[in-house]
Amino acid sequence: MGILKLENVAYRYKDAPKDKYVFKNINYEFEQGKMYAIKGKSGSGKTTLLSLITGLEKCTEGHVFYDGKDLKKMNLDKYRNTEIGIVFQSYNLLPRLTAIENVILSMDVSKVKVTNKKQKALELIKSVGLSEEHCNRRILKLSGGEQQRIAIARSLSYNPKIIIADEPTGNLDKDTEAEILGIFKHLAKDENKCIIIVTHSQNVCNEVDVIYELK
Repeated sequence: MGILKLENVAYRYKDAPKDKYVFKNINYEFEQGKMYAIKGKSGSGKTTLLSLITGLEKCTEGHVFYDGKDLKKMNLDKYRNTEIGIVFQSYNLLPRLTAIENVILSMDVSKVKVTNKKQKALELIKSVGLSEEHCNRRILKLSGGEQQRIAIARSLSYNPKIIIADEPTGNLDKDTEAEILGIFKHLAKDENKCIIIVTHSQNVCNEVDVIYELK
């Protein structure tokens, strides 16, 4: 079994007719060391599927398993804060804080044990291709590509096995998109992370190992 498995997953809004599902019979499996793309037209349920994977929503039918454990039986706050990292299209960084403060805050929330959080945050920021100079800039002083790199560094702050990225290159130009994809590829191949990217981008799909398409 992979690190993450969706078994006969279906989702229906609570106020929807009983035969009206967003999707049904989803059976996906995700392994460490690989990059995955989830693609589909607007309204196909990509964001809903992410909500199920991250435990923000519960399946109407079926199960989501993380490392063999059913999410329905897990502490979901702990799961989100320690086992999976999430990267958003809009970055979701705190603009009043500096880049390094955003990463350190993520460590504080996850309660990860680090001897020197500032040094660890600096190492993570450098690992995504930014300099020490970028660390002390406030978020709004950074470009979109730089903010996305900080968002990736933040998601790595507690060393999760899975990184989930929701349209992470949607606001970026092609060159920056390629650089961000290079970071994800390094995380999968060299650090054995499971990378799951929701995307409309064919460039992203060209770079992943497996494509799952919601119809």
